[in-house]
Amino acid sequence: MPPTHLISVVVTTYNRSDALRQVLRGLAQQNDKGFELIIADDGSSQTHRDSIQTAASTFGRQLTHVWHPDIGFTASRVRNRGVSVAQGDYIVFLDGDCIPEIDFVRQHRRLMEQGCFVNGSRVLLSEIFTREIVSTNVSVSGCSPSYWIKKRWTGDASKLTGLLRLPDFAFRKQPGFVWRGIRSCNMGVWRADFEAINGFDESFVGWGHEDADFVLRLHNFGLKRKNGFCATEVYHLWHPESSRAQESKNADQVKERQQTHQVLSAEGYRQSLGGADMVVNRLG
Repeated sequence: MPPTHLISVVVTTYNRSDALRQVLRGLAQQNDKGFELIIADDGSSQTHRDSIQTAASTFGRQLTHVWHPDIGFTASRVRNRGVSVAQGDYIVFLDGDCIPEIDFVRQHRRLMEQGCFVNGSRVLLSEIFTREIVSTNVSVSGCSPSYWIKKRWTGDASKLTGLLRLPDFAFRKQPGFVWRGIRSCNMGVWRADFEAINGFDESFVGWGHEDADFVLRLHNFGLKRKNGFCATEVYHLWHPESSRAQESKNADQVKERQQTHQVLSAEGYRQSLGGADMVVNRLG
């Protein structure tokens, strides 16, 4: 894929400054610089907003911070708003507790293909290892295979696929919708396709399955899922489990749309444009 395509990396965050610092550190180390960074902030405190401004001063390039008031877990809404200020024609979504490898952007660029979206993968890190990373500021991007083999042996990393780089062959493509393994914490999509389905559906509130709905509607639109394992892995810092109070309701909504073959979200990207409560700052 030509390097002239600007990739917009949209990083979601909420009141976790220590994790976001590590994610920004990983993005600063990227060996493909053809991207812009947008931090999509789901209503964090002033303390966290100040920490983002401080981090921006050491990031080495300009970033955009999008914030809206805290009305609960609204990942769909804040992702839509992140995209609304993006300049790129390809969007990569990344969660603010997922540290990218140094070739993260390059691998997403390698897998970009018209008619497809990329569903990335993650390596789960243990609670103890996570605390070590954020307390000592150790970098995990670009570490040697022996380092990760040791971490897998001690149970601090869930798998070793972050070490592998497999080619972009047909085996990656999955034509039909499969719920398993959907990861909005690491996902790439053409902006035109994102806009065509009206982005994430903001009627999904609370944790759970807004990403499955997004993927389902991309499939209903005619796209194929391209799996990004052994290419785009990120290191997912441990955190306590979020409330699952809305999970069952959200799952039922996705199942209903499997039957109706819905493509457009009624409460989505276009409805989020120009929100009066959205604050946008260019930093760095």
